Amino acid sequence: MIVFPNAKINIGLNIIEKRSDGFHNIESIFYPIGLCDILEVVKNNLPSGESKINFSSSGILIPGNTQENLCVKAFYLLDKIYTLSSVNVHLHKIIPIGAGLGGGSSDAVFLMKALNELFDLKISEKEMQQFATQLGSDCSFFVKNEPVFAEQKGEVHTDISLDLSNFYCVLVYPKIHINTAFAYSETIPKKNIFELRKEILNPVKEWKKNIFNDFESSVFKNHTEIKSIKEKLYELGASYVSMSGSGSAVYGIFEKKIILKKNIFQNCFLWEGNLFRSKSQQE
Repeated sequence: MIVFPNAKINIGLNIIEKRSDGFHNIESIFYPIGLCDILEVVKNNLPSGESKINFSSSGILIPGNTQENLCVKAFYLLDKIYTLSSVNVHLHKIIPIGAGLGGGSSDAVFLMKALNELFDLKISEKEMQQFATQLGSDCSFFVKNEPVFAEQKGEVHTDISLDLSNFYCVLVYPKIHINTAFAYSETIPKKNIFELRKEILNPVKEWKKNIFNDFESSVFKNHTEIKSIKEKLYELGASYVSMSGSGSAVYGIFEKKIILKKNIFQNCFLWEGNLFRSKSQQE
């Protein structure tokens, strides 16, 4: 089975307060985009005593110990309850890592959904969301993979009516890794005077007035090249531009497809495509 875990962007990200557990309460809109990894899951017959998941990857190099990979953790989370047969899992990594796009979370959740189908586990959508929340704050978003208003740590979602499928997106990742913990430490939590759930109902060209990513002020101060990307996307005619998550990917939303000059974002990862409103893509 092959599935295509997609990235997401944050439209607005307000850091409301620091929690007693050390995390932060936020408000944000999560929106799925068409930038995808490729994940293959195949049953195998490993000898007794071997690891039940044989995980391999290609594409972007994934740092760290394989056993700490979120896909491996997702497999064993389900294996505890359903005693799964062994599988081969191969991930071709395309979504930039540490860019604020939720790629690792998406990979893990798409693996669980694939296992659910492959082994006919009959896990409901609600149950899948509960499993996903155990893996990370934004993981449960990728179960339904539909636009939501996210709050608390990012794991509490309210469905919203937002369809950007007629718009075009240009996403630029300058290959700068932003440490999320450090990014939070540089911010001052506060309640935004503008209600994100109301502001998102305005035309896209009006979003830049009152929809902000609170990480931008500190990240731009330390990395002026990321700020320059935002300015350039506006110069190119974007209706709205923002950094996603804690960065460093920056996206621009355009009313129509544009033709980018060669090397305009030199040495950056670049993705272009229509925004979509879709449930998980599988084949």
